[in-house]
Amino acid sequence: MGNLKTKDLSKIGYHNDQLRSLVIGIATKNFKHHSKSQLLELLAQIMLNPESFLENELTAKIAEKIIGKKEQPTFQAYELKQEPVFCKTYGSNGIEASAKKQMEVANLLPVSLQAALMPDAHMGFGLPIGGVLATENAVIPYAVGMDIGCRMALSIIDESNSFLSRFDYQIKQALRNHTHFGMEGGLEIRQEHEVLDSPIFNEIPFLKPLRGKAARQLGTSGSGNHFVEFGEIELLSGNTLGLPAKKYIALLSHSGSRGLGSAIARHYTQIAMNSCKLPRHAQQLAWLDMDSEAGQEYWLTMTLAGDYAKACHDRIHANLLKSLGLSALQLVENHHNFAWKETLADGRHAIIHRKGATPAHKGELGIIPGSMTTPAYLVSGKGDPNSLNSASHGAGRAMSRQKAKDNMTVSAMKKMLANANVSLIGGTVEENPSAYKDIETVIAAQHALIHIEGKFRPRIVRMNKE
Repeated sequence: MGNLKTKDLSKIGYHNDQLRSLVIGIATKNFKHHSKSQLLELLAQIMLNPESFLENELTAKIAEKIIGKKEQPTFQAYELKQEPVFCKTYGSNGIEASAKKQMEVANLLPVSLQAALMPDAHMGFGLPIGGVLATENAVIPYAVGMDIGCRMALSIIDESNSFLSRFDYQIKQALRNHTHFGMEGGLEIRQEHEVLDSPIFNEIPFLKPLRGKAARQLGTSGSGNHFVEFGEIELLSGNTLGLPAKKYIALLSHSGSRGLGSAIARHYTQIAMNSCKLPRHAQQLAWLDMDSEAGQEYWLTMTLAGDYAKACHDRIHANLLKSLGLSALQLVENHHNFAWKETLADGRHAIIHRKGATPAHKGELGIIPGSMTTPAYLVSGKGDPNSLNSASHGAGRAMSRQKAKDNMTVSAMKKMLANANVSLIGGTVEENPSAYKDIETVIAAQHALIHIEGKFRPRIVRMNKE
């Protein structure tokens, strides 16, 4: 290595004295076998894109120093509107005041165009869960949610209810062997899916170190209210699936984008909060302009997280059906916790955020679950513009997880399960049926939004054991 001088470093963008001293010290000790031109080329690359050099032990200190010295992004301060945008609330009597208050704040954002609140709504971070918000050329990470692309998937199988009792042991073993719940670990057999080959993992430096964990977690589910369950579904006559009106068995799953989606949400929420300054009580609703680099990046990564969530369900259903020698007649699936580019009834282009809300455009199929002992409904949308073409994503919580824990014993929950003829693998009292609103009341509150196509009753349920 030739003698590296401070003026050499200045020419490639190293203007800070401390940074130049650090670079010369590291280079002298660790890059003796590089020619001077090779070393300057490497240092120039680090200066241009330091995030790409954080994983290499030798270059990480230089990269970290460069990132630390970068100027903070400029921010713009905004005031809230004087008058809220139009917001239709469904099932208002069953929605807590704190969730309504959160929605009211969202309705005052300068970028808000229209809103809706679903009957399963309850308080969340930023936008309430069950909140739908249309914005103008802006995406709000916290209005999408932490679990990006959380979704439902339903496989309808041409077997009668007797299959569930005859093969009870095999189904339970399959659920134990081919599902995994919780924050850590994964399935014993490494899963494959084309989503892991997405070029976006390499194109956006922030995503590169996340791919390994995404590969490990593929085909697994989170904690909380995520589940995989077998049950019986009764399809009604004239259903849009075109299947005979009778009872079938079905496999239903609910989970999202795991650690990948969570990391994306945290990363871009922080960028939004740094660049979009709102009054303190509205700060969690900071947005990214869709014309900005960060806004475009978030949209790409959000879409990837949604594709990854779908891939997890794909693997869950494929593995379970194969292990039991079954095949699906039909698969119905849909996202919640996502944002879409849509056109409002008045012709305005908008970004529609559905945080814990199911897309319900005219004829669009969706699944609205209740709890571990209550029905889930297969529905099709009516395309109501007042709801921004949306419906609820479930029954919605009636009490917090802590309150549910305090108000239910394990023995009492076991009795509820036995009375409903439901077997539970895993699960906690925090997810007991009384922690949720009455699904029948929630469905009744949105008859203007959905047609009922079928009714699913859980029989063998797998959840996380915390």
